[in-house]
Amino acid sequence: MNKITVLIPCYNEAEAIADVIRKVPQRDLNTLGYDVEILVVDNNSTDNTTEIARAAGARVVHEGKQGKGNAIRTGFYSLSDDTEYVVMLDGDDTYRADEIARLVEPIRSGFAQVILGSRILGNISVGSMHRFNRAGNVVFSWLVRIVYRVPVTDVLTGYYAWSIDAVKELRPHLQSTNFAIEMEMTTKMARLNQRVYSVPISYDSRQGDSSLHPVRDGIRILRMFLSNLTWNPSLQHSSISKELHAAGAVNGVTGGEHKPATSDSPSI
Repeated sequence: MNKITVLIPCYNEAEAIADVIRKVPQRDLNTLGYDVEILVVDNNSTDNTTEIARAAGARVVHEGKQGKGNAIRTGFYSLSDDTEYVVMLDGDDTYRADEIARLVEPIRSGFAQVILGSRILGNISVGSMHRFNRAGNVVFSWLVRIVYRVPVTDVLTGYYAWSIDAVKELRPHLQSTNFAIEMEMTTKMARLNQRVYSVPISYDSRQGDSSLHPVRDGIRILRMFLSNLTWNPSLQHSSISKELHAAGAVNGVTGGEHKPATSDSPSI
C-alpha cells in the first residue's frame, strides 16, 4: 500500500478541524491502495484545536512561530518515514477531502510530481470567495503561467498534492513565514523544474474567521513573485550550507535541515 500523509496546517480551527479529519475518505483510499495518516500542524492556536484533532485521530505537531509558512515547513519536516505522497489542505473545511484521490492519481501514474487543486477551474460555492480575492488570484495565476511557465490556474490554492521526492527537494528552499508561502512554493517548484499541473476542485465557505488580509497579504505575494524571478536553487543551497557550517562551528555541532520543536513521532 502507498502511504498518503494528509497535512493540515491550523491556527484556531477548533470549530472545523474535526469535520475536516472526519471527511478524509480513509476507507475509499484504502480500497484504491493507499494507507492514510492525518498530520495536523497546530500553529500556536489559542483554542483547543490540538485536543480536538487528536481526539479525531490525527497526529499533531506544534509550530510556535506564527504564520502559515512556518506551519507548512514544520509539517514537511514531520512526515513519517514511509510517506510516499503528501496532500495538504486547510483546516477550515473549505476544501473537500473526498477529492484527495483526484489530486494524487496524476502523481501516482507518473504524469506529474505536484498537483495544485484549482478552484478557478472547479466548483466555487456561492459566497465562498470574494470577487476581489478571485480577481487577484486570476491575475497572479496568469503572471505565473506567463513568467514562470507553469500551467496552473490557481496559484493561491491551499489544496496540494506532492510526491515525497518533490517535497524533499522543495522544503530546504522555503523561507516565507506567511500567506506568501503558496506563491513561494509554486515559483520555486518552477525553478526546480518540477512537473506541476492543476486539477479542478470544489471550494466551500469556511467555518470560523479567516486570518487572510487581502491587501496586506497581496503585497507580500507580489513581492514573493518578484523576488523569485532571479532565484537560483544552486546558489541558495550553497548559501544555506555555508550558514549551517558556520552555525555548527559556533555551537560545536554539525548543521542540518530544520526540524520541528515538538512532534509525536519520528520524522524524515
